[in-house]
Amino acid sequence: MIDDFILRAALAGLMVALAAGPLGCFVVWRRMAYFGDATAHAAILGVALALAFSVSVFLGTLVTALVMAVVVSTLAGRGWAMDTTLGVLAHSALALGLVAVSFLPGVRVDLTVYLFGDILTVSRTDLMVIAAGAALVTGLMLWRWRPLLAATISEDLAQSAGLNPARERLVLVLALAITVAVALKVVGALLIAAMLIIPAAAARVYARTPEGMAVLAVLLGAAAVLLGLGLSMQVDTPAGPSIVSAAAAFFAGSVGGAGIWRMARR
Repeated sequence: MIDDFILRAALAGLMVALAAGPLGCFVVWRRMAYFGDATAHAAILGVALALAFSVSVFLGTLVTALVMAVVVSTLAGRGWAMDTTLGVLAHSALALGLVAVSFLPGVRVDLTVYLFGDILTVSRTDLMVIAAGAALVTGLMLWRWRPLLAATISEDLAQSAGLNPARERLVLVLALAITVAVALKVVGALLIAAMLIIPAAAARVYARTPEGMAVLAVLLGAAAVLLGLGLSMQVDTPAGPSIVSAAAAFFAGSVGGAGIWRMARR
Protein backbone atom coordinates (compact mmCIF):
# COMPACT_ATOMS: atom_id res chain seq x y z
CA MET A 1 0.00 0.00 0.00
CA ILE A 2 1.42 3.38 -1.00
CA ASP A 3 1.63 5.93 1.79
CA ASP A 4 -0.52 9.03 1.36
CA PHE A 5 2.41 11.45 1.42
CA ILE A 6 4.20 9.55 -1.35
CA LEU A 7 1.05 9.50 -3.47
CA ARG A 8 0.55 13.25 -2.96
CA ALA A 9 4.19 13.88 -3.85
CA ALA A 10 3.92 11.80 -7.03
CA LEU A 11 0.70 13.51 -8.11
CA ALA A 12 2.17 16.96 -7.43
CA GLY A 13 5.28 16.15 -9.45
CA LEU A 14 3.29 14.70 -12.35
CA MET A 15 1.07 17.79 -12.51
CA VAL A 16 4.10 20.07 -12.55
CA ALA A 17 5.58 17.93 -15.36
CA LEU A 18 2.31 18.28 -17.30
CA ALA A 19 2.48 22.07 -17.10
CA ALA A 20 6.24 22.41 -17.53
CA GLY A 21 6.55 20.16 -20.60
CA PRO A 22 4.81 22.28 -23.27
CA LEU A 23 5.88 25.55 -21.62
CA GLY A 24 9.46 24.34 -21.49
CA CYS A 25 9.37 23.76 -25.25
CA PHE A 26 8.68 27.45 -25.80
CA VAL A 27 11.41 28.35 -23.30
CA VAL A 28 13.85 26.26 -25.36
CA TRP A 29 12.62 27.47 -28.76
CA ARG A 30 12.73 31.12 -27.73
CA ARG A 31 16.03 30.72 -25.86
CA MET A 32 14.41 31.99 -22.66
CA ALA A 33 16.36 29.82 -20.22
CA TYR A 34 17.70 32.78 -18.27
CA PHE A 35 14.24 34.36 -18.36
CA GLY A 36 12.94 31.32 -16.48
CA ASP A 37 15.79 31.61 -13.98
CA ALA A 38 15.01 35.28 -13.29
CA THR A 39 11.33 34.53 -12.70
CA ALA A 40 12.14 31.57 -10.45
CA HIS A 41 14.67 33.51 -8.38
CA ALA A 42 12.05 36.20 -7.78
CA ALA A 43 10.01 33.53 -6.02
CA ILE A 44 12.20 33.83 -2.92
CA LEU A 45 11.41 37.55 -2.72
CA GLY A 46 7.74 36.56 -3.05
CA VAL A 47 8.09 34.16 -0.12
CA ALA A 48 9.57 36.93 2.05
CA LEU A 49 6.81 39.39 1.11
CA ALA A 50 4.11 36.78 1.73
CA LEU A 51 5.46 36.03 5.21
CA ALA A 52 5.86 39.74 6.00
CA PHE A 53 2.24 40.54 5.07
CA SER A 54 0.80 37.24 6.38
CA VAL A 55 -0.65 36.16 3.05
CA SER A 56 -0.46 32.88 1.15
CA VAL A 57 3.06 31.97 0.04
CA PHE A 58 1.57 30.80 -3.25
CA LEU A 59 -0.07 34.20 -3.80
CA GLY A 60 3.10 36.12 -2.88
CA THR A 61 5.20 33.94 -5.16
CA LEU A 62 2.74 34.22 -8.03
CA VAL A 63 2.49 38.02 -7.84
CA THR A 64 6.25 38.54 -7.53
CA ALA A 65 7.06 36.07 -10.33
CA LEU A 66 4.46 37.72 -12.54
CA VAL A 67 5.85 41.20 -11.86
CA MET A 68 9.38 40.00 -12.62
CA ALA A 69 8.25 38.28 -15.81
CA VAL A 70 6.36 41.36 -17.02
CA VAL A 71 9.33 43.63 -16.26
CA VAL A 72 11.72 41.35 -18.14
CA SER A 73 9.31 40.97 -21.06
CA THR A 74 8.87 44.76 -21.26
CA LEU A 75 12.61 45.37 -21.25
CA ALA A 76 13.06 42.71 -23.93
CA GLY A 77 10.52 44.48 -26.11
CA ARG A 78 12.49 47.72 -25.76
CA GLY A 79 15.72 46.17 -26.99
CA TRP A 80 17.66 45.92 -23.73
CA ALA A 81 20.66 43.59 -23.59
CA MET A 82 18.90 40.62 -22.04
CA ASP A 83 21.86 38.64 -20.71
CA THR A 84 23.04 41.52 -18.51
CA THR A 85 19.54 42.67 -17.54
CA LEU A 86 18.40 39.18 -16.58
CA GLY A 87 21.58 38.55 -14.62
CA VAL A 88 21.08 41.73 -12.61
CA LEU A 89 17.37 41.16 -11.99
CA ALA A 90 17.63 37.43 -11.18
CA HIS A 91 20.40 37.67 -8.63
CA SER A 92 19.13 40.93 -7.16
CA ALA A 93 15.68 39.43 -6.54
CA LEU A 94 17.19 36.31 -4.97
CA ALA A 95 19.51 38.34 -2.73
CA LEU A 96 16.75 40.76 -1.70
CA GLY A 97 14.52 37.83 -0.82
CA LEU A 98 17.17 36.19 1.34
CA VAL A 99 17.94 39.48 3.09
CA ALA A 100 14.24 40.27 3.60
CA VAL A 101 13.60 36.88 5.23
CA SER A 102 16.37 37.57 7.78
CA PHE A 103 14.56 40.76 8.89
CA LEU A 104 11.21 39.10 9.56
CA PRO A 105 10.60 39.37 13.34
CA GLY A 106 9.57 36.18 15.10
CA VAL A 107 9.45 34.15 11.87
CA ARG A 108 11.63 31.09 11.50
CA VAL A 109 11.91 30.01 7.89
CA ASP A 110 13.67 26.96 6.50
CA LEU A 111 14.87 28.45 3.23
CA THR A 112 16.03 25.05 2.01
CA VAL A 113 12.37 24.17 1.43
CA TYR A 114 11.93 27.14 -0.91
CA LEU A 115 15.33 26.89 -2.58
CA PHE A 116 15.31 23.15 -3.33
CA GLY A 117 11.70 22.16 -2.74
CA ASP A 118 10.16 19.67 -0.33
CA ILE A 119 7.80 17.58 -2.42
CA LEU A 120 7.38 14.96 0.31
CA THR A 121 5.56 17.49 2.52
CA VAL A 122 2.93 18.44 -0.06
CA SER A 123 -0.43 18.65 1.70
CA ARG A 124 -3.91 18.13 0.29
CA THR A 125 -4.32 21.91 0.05
CA ASP A 126 -0.98 22.22 -1.74
CA LEU A 127 -2.06 19.49 -4.10
CA MET A 128 -5.29 21.30 -4.97
CA VAL A 129 -3.38 24.55 -5.62
CA ILE A 130 -0.84 22.74 -7.81
CA ALA A 131 -3.65 20.99 -9.69
CA ALA A 132 -5.44 24.29 -10.33
CA GLY A 133 -2.23 25.98 -11.50
CA ALA A 134 -1.22 23.07 -13.73
CA ALA A 135 -4.71 22.95 -15.26
CA LEU A 136 -4.61 26.68 -15.96
CA VAL A 137 -1.18 26.53 -17.61
CA THR A 138 -2.15 23.46 -19.66
CA GLY A 139 -5.36 25.20 -20.73
CA LEU A 140 -3.43 28.32 -21.77
CA MET A 141 -1.00 26.22 -23.81
CA LEU A 142 -3.80 24.33 -25.57
CA TRP A 143 -5.80 27.49 -26.23
CA ARG A 144 -2.91 29.57 -27.59
CA TRP A 145 -0.71 26.79 -29.03
CA ARG A 146 -0.86 27.76 -32.70
CA PRO A 147 -0.61 31.54 -32.15
CA LEU A 148 2.27 31.00 -29.72
CA LEU A 149 4.00 28.73 -32.21
CA ALA A 150 3.53 31.24 -35.05
CA ALA A 151 4.90 34.09 -32.92
CA THR A 152 7.85 31.92 -31.89
CA ILE A 153 8.75 31.07 -35.50
CA SER A 154 8.55 34.68 -36.68
CA GLU A 155 6.93 37.65 -34.97
CA ASP A 156 6.74 39.51 -38.30
CA LEU A 157 4.92 36.66 -40.02
CA ALA A 158 2.61 36.28 -37.03
CA GLN A 159 1.77 39.98 -37.15
CA SER A 160 1.08 39.81 -40.88
CA ALA A 161 -1.32 36.95 -40.16
CA GLY A 162 -3.28 39.18 -37.80
CA LEU A 163 -1.77 37.93 -34.57
CA ASN A 164 -0.39 40.10 -31.78
CA PRO A 165 3.11 38.87 -30.78
CA ALA A 166 3.09 41.04 -27.64
CA ARG A 167 -0.10 39.34 -26.46
CA GLU A 168 1.39 35.90 -27.06
CA ARG A 169 4.49 36.94 -25.13
CA LEU A 170 2.22 37.99 -22.27
CA VAL A 171 0.51 34.57 -22.31
CA LEU A 172 3.91 32.92 -21.99
CA VAL A 173 4.84 35.28 -19.16
CA LEU A 174 1.63 34.46 -17.29
CA ALA A 175 2.07 30.71 -17.79
CA LEU A 176 5.68 30.93 -16.61
CA ALA A 177 4.74 32.83 -13.45
CA ILE A 178 2.01 30.31 -12.58
CA THR A 179 4.36 27.39 -13.18
CA VAL A 180 7.01 28.93 -10.93
CA ALA A 181 4.45 29.45 -8.17
CA VAL A 182 3.10 25.89 -8.26
CA ALA A 183 6.51 24.23 -8.70
CA LEU A 184 8.13 26.02 -5.74
CA LYS A 185 7.10 23.28 -3.28
CA VAL A 186 8.09 20.52 -5.70
CA VAL A 187 11.63 21.39 -6.86
CA GLY A 188 12.35 24.81 -5.31
CA ALA A 189 13.29 28.17 -6.79
CA LEU A 190 16.81 27.15 -7.81
CA LEU A 191 15.66 24.10 -9.79
CA ILE A 192 12.38 25.22 -11.39
CA ALA A 193 14.12 26.37 -14.56
CA ALA A 194 15.79 22.96 -14.83
CA MET A 195 12.40 21.22 -14.90
CA LEU A 196 11.31 23.57 -17.65
CA ILE A 197 14.42 23.22 -19.79
CA ILE A 198 15.88 19.72 -19.37
CA PRO A 199 12.89 17.53 -20.38
CA ALA A 200 12.17 19.82 -23.34
CA ALA A 201 15.83 19.78 -24.41
CA ALA A 202 15.92 15.99 -24.17
CA ALA A 203 12.68 15.69 -26.17
CA ARG A 204 14.02 17.99 -28.88
CA VAL A 205 16.62 15.38 -29.88
CA TYR A 206 14.02 12.88 -31.08
CA ALA A 207 10.85 14.89 -31.77
CA ARG A 208 9.83 15.46 -35.38
CA THR A 209 7.03 17.96 -34.76
CA PRO A 210 6.43 20.70 -32.16
CA GLU A 211 3.47 18.79 -30.76
CA GLY A 212 5.55 15.61 -30.55
CA MET A 213 8.25 17.48 -28.66
CA ALA A 214 5.70 18.83 -26.17
CA VAL A 215 4.21 15.37 -25.52
CA LEU A 216 7.64 13.77 -25.18
CA ALA A 217 8.75 16.56 -22.80
CA VAL A 218 5.74 15.81 -20.57
CA LEU A 219 6.51 12.08 -20.59
CA LEU A 220 10.20 12.62 -19.79
CA GLY A 221 9.32 15.07 -17.02
CA ALA A 222 6.84 12.60 -15.54
CA ALA A 223 9.39 9.78 -15.72
CA ALA A 224 11.99 12.01 -14.02
CA VAL A 225 9.53 12.75 -11.20
CA LEU A 226 8.81 9.08 -10.55
CA LEU A 227 12.44 8.00 -10.88
CA GLY A 228 13.67 10.87 -8.70
CA LEU A 229 11.09 10.14 -6.01
CA GLY A 230 12.01 6.46 -6.07
CA LEU A 231 15.70 7.31 -5.74
CA SER A 232 14.95 9.70 -2.89
CA MET A 233 12.99 7.07 -0.98
CA GLN A 234 15.55 4.32 -1.57
CA VAL A 235 18.82 6.11 -0.76
CA ASP A 236 17.53 9.08 1.26
CA THR A 237 18.56 11.85 -1.14
CA PRO A 238 16.79 15.25 -1.44
CA ALA A 239 13.68 14.72 -3.55
CA GLY A 240 13.79 17.91 -5.67
CA PRO A 241 17.44 17.57 -6.71
CA SER A 242 16.91 13.83 -7.29
CA ILE A 243 14.10 14.60 -9.75
CA VAL A 244 16.25 17.09 -11.65
CA SER A 245 19.18 14.64 -11.63
CA ALA A 246 16.92 12.00 -13.21
CA ALA A 247 15.88 14.50 -15.88
CA ALA A 248 19.55 15.30 -16.52
CA ALA A 249 20.26 11.57 -16.92
CA PHE A 250 17.49 11.35 -19.53
CA PHE A 251 19.01 14.30 -21.37
CA ALA A 252 22.47 12.74 -21.33
CA GLY A 253 21.00 9.47 -22.57
CA SER A 254 19.08 11.18 -25.38
CA VAL A 255 22.14 13.10 -26.57
CA GLY A 256 24.35 10.00 -26.36
CA GLY A 257 21.74 7.84 -28.09
CA ALA A 258 21.30 10.36 -30.88
CA GLY A 259 25.07 10.48 -31.43
CA ILE A 260 25.30 6.70 -31.66
CA TRP A 261 22.35 6.63 -34.06
CA ARG A 262 23.95 9.20 -36.36
CA MET A 263 27.25 7.30 -36.37
CA ALA A 264 25.45 4.04 -37.17
CA ARG A 265 23.70 5.60 -40.17
CA ARG A 266 26.95 6.78 -41.77
